[in-house]
Amino acid sequence: MLIQNKEITHPDVTLLVRNAEDELIVRYPEQVPSTVNPHARFVVAYVLGRPVGCGALILLDEGVAEIKRLYVLPAHRRNGVARRILLALERKAIAAQVGELILASGTRQPEALPFYESLGYQRIEPYGHHIGNPVSVCFSKRL
Repeated sequence: MLIQNKEITHPDVTLLVRNAEDELIVRYPEQVPSTVNPHARFVVAYVLGRPVGCGALILLDEGVAEIKRLYVLPAHRRNGVARRILLALERKAIAAQVGELILASGTRQPEALPFYESLGYQRIEPYGHHIGNPVSVCFSKRL
């Protein structure tokens, strides 16, 4: 597996984000997918040269960044791809002098919640547009 930095406009990023949105629409039909932040710094995971997953880091306030768009194609799940993507994003955050990462998942992604906890993320109160959303589950991790 290879993890590479990719521009937000790269076709592999577009493909994976589209796949992620298609899946989220099925899980959360009442919610409108958020637009991709133009400042997102993406990484893409490749297996045998094919894009199989992605994730993005968005720098927020000084010392805080948000993990967004963490997604792995279904055929490649449970093989360590998401873990490698998240660890690559954490390394990017450390290099950018980020001390805290935040992220949001949801109750209809039950496989994701223990995954984040297994990597040291702790549940926090909802933030931003997740406040008041009964299906949002938010996490934080000190780096």
